[in-house]
Amino acid sequence: MTDRLRLAVIIGSTRDGRFGPTVAGWFAARARRYGGLDVDVIDLAEAGLPQTLPDHEDERPAPVRALAPRLAAADAFAVVCPEYNGGYPAPLKTAIDWYDEEWRAKPVALITYGRESGGLTAAAQLRQVFAELHAVTIRDGISLPCYWEQFAPDGSWPKPGADCNTAARTTLARLTWWAHALREARHEHPYIV
Repeated sequence: MTDRLRLAVIIGSTRDGRFGPTVAGWFAARARRYGGLDVDVIDLAEAGLPQTLPDHEDERPAPVRALAPRLAAADAFAVVCPEYNGGYPAPLKTAIDWYDEEWRAKPVALITYGRESGGLTAAAQLRQVFAELHAVTIRDGISLPCYWEQFAPDGSWPKPGADCNTAARTTLARLTWWAHALREARHEHPYIV
């Protein structure tokens, strides 16, 4: 087993004009600089997952089968999620619900953004959902309230002194700790549901 971890950064919004790719690109760059991580950015807008889930006995559609190995290979997840109307987007819930074993006994960092709440309501809801799938959401995530105020004069995001830069270091430290611990535990004692 290698010391390197595989981190899947999931862009949870599929809306036109969404801010998620900017946040995911920033976090993925921070994760690569952190070291010891192979980063895979998964954009749900490009995944093409069907919105309607079939019965459990039915065969999974091709887009679902195509994404499954990328999720299964991940040792940890960072979910980038906006808060819309006090919740998280439906395409993210659909993407979560298509899979089961892929999430199991793996850590999830939540990176949320929105108005004044910074997506904390969406994060609370996602914690409940991931708990049902036997995934572990880490305590230290990133909340980006009024993210539009963090653009630098040159148009880049975030400003060099933005609080989220410090939060990213803490989040990555906690996420990698849990990823190593849970990967070792899964290897030594397969998780049973």
